[in-house]
Amino acid sequence: MTLLDICSELTEIRADNHRYPLPHLVFIAVCMITCGAEDWKMVSQLARKKKYWLNLYIPMPHGVPSHHTFIRVFERLDPDEFRQCFINWVKQIAERTHGEVVSIDGKTLRRSYDKGDNKAAIHMVNAWASQTGMVLGQLKTAAKSNEITAIPALLDMLEISGCIVSTDAMGCQKAIAEKIREKNAHYLLAVKLDAAVFK
Repeated sequence: MTLLDICSELTEIRADNHRYPLPHLVFIAVCMITCGAEDWKMVSQLARKKKYWLNLYIPMPHGVPSHHTFIRVFERLDPDEFRQCFINWVKQIAERTHGEVVSIDGKTLRRSYDKGDNKAAIHMVNAWASQTGMVLGQLKTAAKSNEITAIPALLDMLEISGCIVSTDAMGCQKAIAEKIREKNAHYLLAVKLDAAVFK
């Protein structure tokens, strides 16, 4: 299945009078972000430059969608459904070789805290494949401390057989090590020792 085929499985959330099919919008967004676009304006601008190439795969009788169109659509997409769609695509294109290192780490998204709306900062746990240079999956957590429960859930989403999974000290938990072994992978866990041990 191609990226367009997989995107066709997403639930359409708009009225019937839209100009751009949902799979086409997601296809453009994923391709332009892969090419380095960092926000919706850049997605739209880069798509205009790559219009000839895009037309090889999708018809665009109405031209390239504006950044406002991308914002409206992606704000309404079901994040869980989109994540699973993306994972299904990555599974098909990512070469997984025996011994590849998959690094799991949590990061707080910059400027995601909204004081006006009393919105807490968004914290994500990511799995990064070193050889393929791709994020294989990610999960949003309520807080940094929730990485311990999010990491096993993230591992459940991935095919990591034969890989080496590394995490920082936050992920140094028996349950996480057991989950990695259940997935037929190896683990490399960072351990923090109390300085008092060496006194």
